Amino acid sequence: MQVDMFLTKLTSICKRSTEKGSMWVTMKRLSMKCQARLKKMASKGEPVEYRCLVCATDGKRNISTSK
Repeated sequence: MQVDMFLTKLTSICKRSTEKGSMWVTMKRLSMKCQARLKKMASKGEPVEYRCLVCATDGKRNISTSK
């Protein structure tokens, strides 16, 4: 999902959860490469770029985006 759409849906989940219920937001680092390739890049001293996966849920709806 695009970041702008994610933020819009996250806002609506927040509004619903403030009236009743709860919500969870999690973040996770993603490498988008296999572990063997990451080790090879690290041994050569090459920089590794990581993406960030952000997920949110209120128990009924799940949304996520990566940047």
